[in-house]
Amino acid sequence: MAFRRPQPPYYAVIITSTLTDQDPDGYAAMSERMAELGKRQPGYLGRESQTGADGRELTVLYYQDAESITAWKQHPEHLEAQRLGRERWYADYHIEVAKVERLYGFERE
Repeated sequence: MAFRRPQPPYYAVIITSTLTDQDPDGYAAMSERMAELGKRQPGYLGRESQTGADGRELTVLYYQDAESITAWKQHPEHLEAQRLGRERWYADYHIEVAKVERLYGFERE
């Protein structure tokens, strides 16, 4: 089941990334730790992610407000994960932060 979004406004942090071949087990453990720790951060609303056939990852994290995103970005354990990601695991990554002001959709029963 997909993440159930709240009524806007809220924020989305959109992360696209490609991994290197270095230390895939270390990356998996760190990614799991960051997901678990991130869930406990004030303002966290949810997460969705997928990996394409080409190995490119897309992760969208949802937050209540911009301050929550800033606080998570500066969390000491997350700062260490960011450093290791740049040194070991990511060939590239791009992060976009967006304010969601409108939400609509369709779901078949």
